[in-house]
Amino acid sequence: MNYFNYNGRLYDADSPVIGPDNRGLRYGDGLFETLKLLDSKLILFDEHLARLWQGMQLLQFVIPRLLTPDHLQQQVINLLKKNLHDNARVRITIVRGDGGLYDVKNNCNYIIQSWNIEEGTGGWNENGLQAGIFRDAKKMAGIFSNCKHNNFLPYFMGALFAKKNKYNDAVILNNSDRVCDSTIANIFLLKDGELFTPALTEGCVAGVIRKFILQTLPVHGFNINEGEITQESLLNADEVFFTNSIYNIRWVAGIENKSYSNFLTRKIYDILSKTNPDVFC
Repeated sequence: MNYFNYNGRLYDADSPVIGPDNRGLRYGDGLFETLKLLDSKLILFDEHLARLWQGMQLLQFVIPRLLTPDHLQQQVINLLKKNLHDNARVRITIVRGDGGLYDVKNNCNYIIQSWNIEEGTGGWNENGLQAGIFRDAKKMAGIFSNCKHNNFLPYFMGALFAKKNKYNDAVILNNSDRVCDSTIANIFLLKDGELFTPALTEGCVAGVIRKFILQTLPVHGFNINEGEITQESLLNADEVFFTNSIYNIRWVAGIENKSYSNFLTRKIYDILSKTNPDVFC
């Protein structure tokens, strides 16, 4: 049986803990983090918690005095021990309590879940991903767009679009019709040996692995350009890869009718795997 943690108490996975008046359920009033446990070690945990705390402050949560990063880390560890997980995907969700649109009860609730993953998740994907571009709904670039809040509709509908069209993922566009990110990842492209990725001002999630790559690859001689990426630029790229905290780097073999090579992407993956084995493995 799998368990989850709700405000410091452990429940079995089928236990109801949130009622119909919860603001997270009604309005998506909350945010979340997804991170990886590998060989009983939480990967880049401090970075995830820093982003979570920034998001809570941005969404004007009143954070209880006892809800500290150290406390939350211990609660994650307690759950992982209960679930007997050594390699896992961990999700931390923060939601406000009950209330109407203008009746804000600023209590801060947390839910921690974990699911077993196979050892080696995050290895090189030899076959490459196939992706499409989701054009029916755009993500608004603004002050909330970089955090992982629970207002997930463009991503959710993009995922349905990908499933319907037998893609592995879908590219999400911003309100200017430019490339933002994918339903579950940040996007990097390579053109003539140069790396490009959408700037945070374009509305993409401020990914933890994205930040790690931006800090790490220049040390190994790669120049990374953050800025505006058009659909045309994406489809004219030489190589494309997606990044997130569970899979690290995933080579994209094709988007719509465009095919991509993987020479430099594989080189980047190998460099990061060898120089940062605690993160890229």
